[in-house]
Amino acid sequence: MSELTPDDAFLTLYSDLAREGPGAPADLGWALSVAATPAKARICDAGCGSGADTVTLAKERPEAQIEAVDKIAHFVAAARQRTAHFGDRVQVRQGDMADLSGPYDLIWCAGAIYFLGVTEALTRWRSALAPGGAVAFSEPCLLPRPSEAARAFWAEYPQITDISGIRARAAAAGYRVLGEQMQIGAAWEAYYRPIERRIEKLRPSATGALAGALDQAEQEIARWKAAPSEIAYALLVVKPE
Repeated sequence: MSELTPDDAFLTLYSDLAREGPGAPADLGWALSVAATPAKARICDAGCGSGADTVTLAKERPEAQIEAVDKIAHFVAAARQRTAHFGDRVQVRQGDMADLSGPYDLIWCAGAIYFLGVTEALTRWRSALAPGGAVAFSEPCLLPRPSEAARAFWAEYPQITDISGIRARAAAAGYRVLGEQMQIGAAWEAYYRPIERRIEKLRPSATGALAGALDQAEQEIARWKAAPSEIAYALLVVKPE
């Protein structure tokens, strides 16, 4: 059997996981409420991964039309399978979340807006929002007086700021903040524990790129465990001024 490529190793690690990043269903309920998203809304799940949040959005707004978008074909296939029972009102497509057409009453982007940049994404998405529409997104955030362990966790994301910096990036795109909250602890635990179990299952036969991917994931989890009360995403709901 040929060795896996790094991309294939990544997909092997993340296959069959409930989600590809920290978060919880309650986060979506909060965001939909803050954004005052109507019952018959059109919603976009931008960077949907395997569709965990797409399912929650469909349940929270059973009359809504939902479009989920991701670049990775493997995740698109998983999301389509996961949402098939919702019928035509949930559509999953492979595409670039930088190019959304809309119009959407809400764009939800969990842990993926950093691929574009907060200001850049919000600027691009303005034209995809319906009148009165909002964007809800999560972004890495430094808490006050971060320890060296917390800074080490985010070492590969030098753009990280505290919450005031995230607000400033939203304001630079012409948006105002409707609400914000922090995702700390439980949201990360629910993400990392399944990965640990997946690593344990894969480790005995892992070689090459897959072994490297498992090592990298274990190192990330170890860095999180060094400061679990300090590692946070900020979840913001914003609307154009």
